[in-house]
Amino acid sequence: MKMKHQPDIHYWQTFIQGDREALGWLFRQYYPDLFRYGHKIYPDPAVLEDCIQELFIELWQSKNPPPSISVKAYLLKAMKYKLLKVLRKKSNTSLQADLAENSVFQISHEDFIIGKQESEEKTAKVVQALNQLTNRQKEIVYLKFYQNLGYEEISEIMNINYQVARNLLHQAVKAMKKILLRHYSLLSFLI
Repeated sequence: MKMKHQPDIHYWQTFIQGDREALGWLFRQYYPDLFRYGHKIYPDPAVLEDCIQELFIELWQSKNPPPSISVKAYLLKAMKYKLLKVLRKKSNTSLQADLAENSVFQISHEDFIIGKQESEEKTAKVVQALNQLTNRQKEIVYLKFYQNLGYEEISEIMNINYQVARNLLHQAVKAMKKILLRHYSLLSFLI
């Protein structure tokens, strides 16, 4: 295990043993990530808050909460399924169809305002390039670069195997490069 996951594992194990304070720590620790990730799938703050609270209530009430390689990956995956159930109820589609290519995953401009950025124009071009990717590619880019998850965690969340996750990210980056190069070569031609 990586060192950054040590407190997570400690609190998860303590929670499994019945410590309510450990569950509170996990809630406070992961609420922001769950909310941001959930917002990409379903942008209604009230629904997101309800789903996060239900997720932790269900965890507490569960007789045997599952052990997880990554607490963050487990919680993000559980959040995704909760939101997809909400979407399924609203649109009467199957859960598997929601998981398919036409998922509603969105990447917003705010995701790119991190640290120092080169220029707003370049950022807008990157967002435009991202929005030309498939929904699965957008999701994997978000999980890898904005949630800093490893391939094992990503494959668990997206229900794909490790190699498929690597290939999907490679395809996404390659597609973005192609889109951005096309834009910048057009720009240099015009100048």
